[in-house]
Amino acid sequence: MNTSQKELVKATVPVLKASGNDLITYFYQRMLTNNPELKDIFNMANQASGKQQNALTGAVLAYAENIDDPTVLINTLKAIGNKHVSLNIAAEQYDIVGNHLINSIIEVLGAAATPELIEAWTCAYNELAQIMISIEADMYQKNSLKKGGWKGWRSFVIYKIVAESDEINSFYLKPEDNQEIADYFPGQYISVSTFIPELGHKQPRQYSLSSNSNNEYYRISVKKEMGQKTPDGIVSNALHDKKEGDLLDVSAPAGLFYADPEAKNPLVLVSGGVGLTPMMSMVETNKNALQRNQTVWIHSCRNENVHAFKDTIEELNNEKTWLTSFVFYETLPETETNAIEGRIDLQQIKEEILIKDAKYYICGPAVFIKVQYQSLVSLGVSRENILYEEFGPQLLSLN
Repeated sequence: MNTSQKELVKATVPVLKASGNDLITYFYQRMLTNNPELKDIFNMANQASGKQQNALTGAVLAYAENIDDPTVLINTLKAIGNKHVSLNIAAEQYDIVGNHLINSIIEVLGAAATPELIEAWTCAYNELAQIMISIEADMYQKNSLKKGGWKGWRSFVIYKIVAESDEINSFYLKPEDNQEIADYFPGQYISVSTFIPELGHKQPRQYSLSSNSNNEYYRISVKKEMGQKTPDGIVSNALHDKKEGDLLDVSAPAGLFYADPEAKNPLVLVSGGVGLTPMMSMVETNKNALQRNQTVWIHSCRNENVHAFKDTIEELNNEKTWLTSFVFYETLPETETNAIEGRIDLQQIKEEILIKDAKYYICGPAVFIKVQYQSLVSLGVSRENILYEEFGPQLLSLN
């Protein structure tokens, strides 16, 4: 891109801030109408809620604001690349997206979409697409070369289903071909795709791996969204209707939210609801590691009945000196419990969680993450030592 084109792109920032979401909403409607096959890839629940539109609007705005040096967005682009690879996004699909995005700009802006502006945005999009294609090509290659790794979708069998709470089931998945599977870092996720009869097409979802890495199976632990059949919760309901022996399409493990099993830093884990799943992987991995990093796990949920892995964590907490756990219930049980009533209050346990050289991991709903992140910062924890994973499209930008 030349200097004048970059200035034209930057000049659209006020328009994107004022009405970018309208443009992106129009873009998605145009693309999914003309290319309905992409409904197998895009999360239609996030489309219905507007989360996907908000996420893309924010990404386009950030790119326009940093058009002089897009490399400052590299961590964000890598996170998006991980998600794309988990969905088996192909390089040629960037042409489809680009075509609909540029035509949406023309159709929405009308006379304001001058030939010079369209040329500038076409160049800008093509440069971004090449950056993403390069990032993803590297990831695909690493996945393919990895022992037990693969590219794209692979058929897995649900060989065991275990109820972990009143609303969370664990699904143990083995490859249908009985070949090796790729290892992963504790905290990473896989994508699962299955046909949804109510929609008439497949739907993918990302689920954190909830066990330590092994060469036999993957475990995901899925919350059934009660009373939500369409569109939000439709895949979790479909999974909870599955039986042992059913097949699912699965992508290779991905994600940047993980604890390095070779690092010796203490871990402080803060989870809300089903956000405990990646933390479970971290704890199981730590249990099997030689160094047994000091770990403090703070978990919050509505009540005892929806607390997944409750007995497992209590047993570890009682037996292992490296683990300390705190549980917060909004409603305490009538029987004796060590749980604390209410929602997580990190100030209340600050002496236990302010540990030298610790890494802090937060997972749960967006509001939960924001509250806990701000609490850690107010306690003096460095932002660079706080990692978080938001379920669904990335809308938070806290670091």
